[in-house]
Amino acid sequence: MADASENAELTFKEMCARFDVTPRTLRYYEYIELLQPRKVERSRFYSARECARMVLILRGRRFGFSLEEIRQWLLIYEKDGTQAQLNAWVELADRQLEALHQQKNELADTISDLQKLRDETESSLT
Repeated sequence: MADASENAELTFKEMCARFDVTPRTLRYYEYIELLQPRKVERSRFYSARECARMVLILRGRRFGFSLEEIRQWLLIYEKDGTQAQLNAWVELADRQLEALHQQKNELADTISDLQKLRDETESSLT
């Protein structure tokens, strides 16, 4: 028997609180069709599906994916199913990992250069 909370919908305010996002962010995700809540008059209700999508959206943002990349990735599931979506995920992750490693190396170089300049400046003071 399914748990009653699995079928419960969240209100707009509850969705913002659960995912720690601003109302503006939530409305924007709806505007660009990342989320599609059920609407009753002026109220919005978010199903378990929308909550799952929100988890994926926030995870994708944390990993540095653009909202458009996330939107396209979510559409793959709707059009082509799980296997195609997983294959696309591996490709996206590989590309993002490469970019993040490059940023990490550039940051390490910048830190090293700044530390060197700082140390040289400090030694010139004495």
